[in-house]
Amino acid sequence: MLTITRKTVWLAIGLIALGLAAGSLILTAWLDLHPCYLCIFQRLLFILIGVFGLLAVTGFGEKLWGWLVLLLAGVGTATASYQTWLQLQPPGDVSCAGGPPNLIEQLVYFLSDNMPSLFEVTGLCEEEELVILGLSLANWALVSFGTVLIAAAWALFGKPQFVIGGSRN
Repeated sequence: MLTITRKTVWLAIGLIALGLAAGSLILTAWLDLHPCYLCIFQRLLFILIGVFGLLAVTGFGEKLWGWLVLLLAGVGTATASYQTWLQLQPPGDVSCAGGPPNLIEQLVYFLSDNMPSLFEVTGLCEEEELVILGLSLANWALVSFGTVLIAAAWALFGKPQFVIGGSRN
């Protein structure tokens, strides 16, 4: 029998999100990938989700941290969805380059100027540099953010415990 509690969910969200952010850094360096501003923004979201998820484990301000995780997972889902849409367009039809920078770009460029090892932008959003099991990294981010969204919603609104393989006594 396995019992899953809210704290277990927050811990899993925190560790997995930080692992995904670390994985993106490792893959970028190892495979000489060129992340775009949307990739970097999603990396930032995973870092924040990881930190807030771990803060929720403490129980102090759990609802606040949980709501922030839920909000950021929603923003991440929207961002990864947009990038996935960009990548599905015929080559040359759309681009994330050109025009005045939007708020996300401004934030990412600010972070890039101050912490280039974590947040340097070197690619374009519509490019699929790496495909794993038929999915681009943007697609995998969409799956990951969607999973976090569901898990965080359960942790905030679901039953305090979920039992697998047996019944509660």
